[in-house]
Amino acid sequence: MSKVVLITGGSSGIGKTVGEFLFQKGFKVFGTSRNPERYKNSSIDLVALDVTDSNSIKKAIATVVERAGRIDILINNAGAGITGPMEEIPLQEMKRNFDTNFFGPIEVIKAVLPQMRSQNSGLIINITSIAGYMGLPYRGVYSASKGALELITEAFRMEIKDFNIKMTNLAPGDFATNIAAGRYHAPVVKGSPYETKYGEVLKSIDEDVDSGNDPLMVAKAVYKIINTSTPKIHYKVGAFMQKFSIVLKRILPDKVYEKLLLNHYKL
Repeated sequence: MSKVVLITGGSSGIGKTVGEFLFQKGFKVFGTSRNPERYKNSSIDLVALDVTDSNSIKKAIATVVERAGRIDILINNAGAGITGPMEEIPLQEMKRNFDTNFFGPIEVIKAVLPQMRSQNSGLIINITSIAGYMGLPYRGVYSASKGALELITEAFRMEIKDFNIKMTNLAPGDFATNIAAGRYHAPVVKGSPYETKYGEVLKSIDEDVDSGNDPLMVAKAVYKIINTSTPKIHYKVGAFMQKFSIVLKRILPDKVYEKLLLNHYKL
């Protein structure tokens, strides 16, 4: 019997690539979208789900269980980017980003756990970000929301281990997706003390995404995790230097590492 996979944010970007790859590998795949009717040509089944709406989450989980009878693998992929000077990002935008990148995934996990517990099996993969391992200039809120999901996974997996449910993180670097199009970015304000530097960093961030790796790398990493009997707590996928930056943060003095980031962003 094919394993049933649920991927939040499965209509575009990394989620779509992962879903299509797993579908080709023989999995029964359900993706989610806030507006699935817009993607009539999707090769995977799409159900309506808004990760910031608890009722929408419960309804989506119930729909998948009704149609497939079970959920073997949850991939928490839905997320949103956000950029801007910490001083200038509106607080409501910070909260909205955490609702999508942190509280949303937690609500989806809570909704799927009773089903996995009844099956006495399950795997949850939280898609985080290499940015979640460090506080990046003008990406501080994004770094914080993804870093929070990394840490909550460490706690969660210890609490659910007795139910034969496994949980892990997969942190991608920059990949060529449409994430920049849906990202909130604080405007570059004329006369702001951050105008020049933020404008330059924002351009650099967009260029990094445009020149990023093929998201198929993420799909293959997910497939490898699925076929691992005892998944690790943390996985990273992306360019060598992006992954190596995490190692450097671990071994270098804080100020030395900060200097590397300042040089990278030309600050």
